Amino acid sequence: MFRPPYLQPGDHVALVSPAGFIAPSYVTAAANLLRNWNLCPIIGPHATSIDGYFAGTDEQRIQDMQWAMDTEDIRAIFCTRGGYGSMRIVEQLDYSIFQGSPKWLIGFSDITVFHAKLNTLGIESLHAPMPKSFENTHPDAMQRLHDFLFGKVTHYCLPGHPFNREGAVQAELIGGNLTLLHCIRSTSLECKHQSPILFIEDVNENLYSIDRMVQSLKLSERFERLQGLIVGTFSEMKGLNFGKTAEEIIHEVMDDYTYPVCFGFPAGHIADNYPLIMGSTIEMTVTSKETVIRFEND
Repeated sequence: MFRPPYLQPGDHVALVSPAGFIAPSYVTAAANLLRNWNLCPIIGPHATSIDGYFAGTDEQRIQDMQWAMDTEDIRAIFCTRGGYGSMRIVEQLDYSIFQGSPKWLIGFSDITVFHAKLNTLGIESLHAPMPKSFENTHPDAMQRLHDFLFGKVTHYCLPGHPFNREGAVQAELIGGNLTLLHCIRSTSLECKHQSPILFIEDVNENLYSIDRMVQSLKLSERFERLQGLIVGTFSEMKGLNFGKTAEEIIHEVMDDYTYPVCFGFPAGHIADNYPLIMGSTIEMTVTSKETVIRFEND
């Protein structure tokens, strides 16, 4: 996998909206924050457009993404928010220039679709907070995002969790939002690597839907292909009468496998949304007391 060049002070970065619409105030605030990071933000022409649920028409969102990917002096692409819409445009983009000069793509939730696409192209990307959530993200997580983008990649050391399974593994990290990963299963966007470490998180889903998705992935033998699993946050779950938490649902399914499993990674639709380099080779060591995750070149 190829890692895009780290950012330098004065670099131009783009803010684009490939999915749901966003209020201009979020984009303005994010641009100000990026200026404080000594970056030069450029707001996409349709970043705050509205077309029903989406940030502009499909064609407008395609134009903005293509512009951000192809413009030579733009060194990173901040997706402003998730919601829904990335699947409608991801395969209509031309990645030929981007492949020759990759740059960081940052986002989570619906942006899982773009992380998956870049994985098929052999390019790393950053699962991390977006402008819509910047103001509510913990300062430590924002600092870690800044540091990762500027080349200060550090490891994570997490406390133990009762559902963890001990072990050590080194493999490529893939994943993102569970619902989106389930949606792109068996498509051109699905990771083709046979033995990765999978990260999953989700928000505002019925617990029976979480169970249905993990049971579906189990039946399709997706879990059998893994070398490890990292479980992020499953927040604002609905249908609590299902009788199990999302973590309990996943833990139950993992009983059929033997690889290391880490529960409680601080990433997802929460304030403690810490960055993960998707596509990076990571070392994950899970013991009874802690989980340590190191990225390649850490």
